[in-house]
Amino acid sequence: MEPITPSTPDNKVLLLNQNTYAFLTLDKPWLKCQFHDADQTSIKKPDEFEISPEDFAPLEKNSRDIVDRIQGSMFGLTVGDAVGARVEFRPNRYLVDNPVTDLIGGGTWGLQRGQFTDDTSMALCLANSLIACRDFVPYDQLVRYKWWYRYGYMSSTGHCFDIGAATRQSIQEFEKRQRKFAHDHDILLDQMDFLSDRELLQAFDVHCSKEGVAGNGALMRLAPVPLFFFRLPKVAVDYSGISGQITHGDEKAYDACRYYGALIVAALQGEDKNKLTSNTFYDDHWEWFGDKPLHSEIMAIAQGSYKKEGGYQDGIRGKGYIVNALEAALWAFWSDEDSFERGVLKAVNLGDDTDTTAAIYGQLAAYSGFECHLSRLSNVTVMHLEYRLVPEHPLPAVVDNALILYRALRDGILVSHLTIMEDSAGGSLTLLTIPVLLARQLLMLRAIITLSS
Repeated sequence: MEPITPSTPDNKVLLLNQNTYAFLTLDKPWLKCQFHDADQTSIKKPDEFEISPEDFAPLEKNSRDIVDRIQGSMFGLTVGDAVGARVEFRPNRYLVDNPVTDLIGGGTWGLQRGQFTDDTSMALCLANSLIACRDFVPYDQLVRYKWWYRYGYMSSTGHCFDIGAATRQSIQEFEKRQRKFAHDHDILLDQMDFLSDRELLQAFDVHCSKEGVAGNGALMRLAPVPLFFFRLPKVAVDYSGISGQITHGDEKAYDACRYYGALIVAALQGEDKNKLTSNTFYDDHWEWFGDKPLHSEIMAIAQGSYKKEGGYQDGIRGKGYIVNALEAALWAFWSDEDSFERGVLKAVNLGDDTDTTAAIYGQLAAYSGFECHLSRLSNVTVMHLEYRLVPEHPLPAVVDNALILYRALRDGILVSHLTIMEDSAGGSLTLLTIPVLLARQLLMLRAIITLSS
């Protein structure tokens, strides 16, 4: 399928062309499979990649809120997945007697606290594809899903341990088509994962699902698509549908992804919860959906079928069927009383496909952002520092900004209660601040946290 490239001044989408993949993975090797050994028997997990500050583009002015919501959406997906993993496949009656109240390990998969399952792994595969290709390329997405399935790419454990039947079938069908395509076009099979010729990409049929497949696996990984294309809502909605359709071919899966993709775009653009849960959301954003009306079952959800005070008692189910999953996730969002923690636990304690229901719910975490969730989950006050940026303000300007805030806060707060945390290139600022505090014999902090620095 040919990627859509709208003609708009805001369009920054680039088509994948010859050598693009090789260039990008050479520049950012963490976008491809990395192994600990030459025999490729032990793959690197996401937390083992070596990522430098240069891998992150500088934030545009006034984009901090957008970045915070993007992080919030991915954070929400991952936390929901991890919280639900311990009791995946447990029925509601079990969770009534043994409700989940926190993020802990063990359970169904014997995971460590915070490790995630297929929901997050596939979302990371999808996100990496968008970054590597700088475009929506379903073929490359399927390649990365295959890497996850075969090698454990983007798995929290280093191997694929949880995969839905429909997803497995679609990946296996993709591999079968790769072999045939390589034979028919005289391409070495080991080069098929790096196919970048536009005509060949268009010739390859990426719709690998059987007809009528409507599992929640299409929705659980969705967030990266609407987050990546949020400036182009109509494109984001269409691509959201296609992203699910390549592994889950039913119309309901396509439309569930389109509708939820639209909600994520709206949340990222700052629409409040009342608008996101409005029974007229579809009508208010009809232009985003083009000339394709939603399937009747998805339209019923869009018109508020999930607004049931009794939750499970009123028929809300956290099942693998995508209609049930969408309704359950939106019920948790609608009834969470603006508490991410409460919403995740509501989603999980419905039972059955607990991790996926919570992961779908968590993607709407874009509504309030990462810093807000961090504050609520940790019961701390979060202050965001807008520091001066290079090259307009060379070092040590950014460190001076951090020290000014530190001195202001220590006058009213015990230093032992203060924590500095930054992510992306800002993590380097945190590391630069430590030796300055030591050199000036200032009291140290409770903790120092860097993310992807």
